[in-house]
Amino acid sequence: MATPSAERVRKHRVSLREAGMRPVQIWVPDTRRENFAIECKRQSLLLKNDPLELDSQNWLQSVADHQGWQ
Repeated sequence: MATPSAERVRKHRVSLREAGMRPVQIWVPDTRRENFAIECKRQSLLLKNDPLELDSQNWLQSVADHQGWQ
């Protein structure tokens, strides 16, 4: 027999599915790992002054919606 909290979760998931939603699992880097910050810095330095990265950043800046962000 399911616990009350498990039953609430099951009902919630059923209602989401009925609303046309489906679950998706996403794997992301573990920010708690010992070398996470070091790896972030390493990758950032690889992109520093890269022309394609600068183009991407400029494009993102040009299309960003800044309204209400001050």
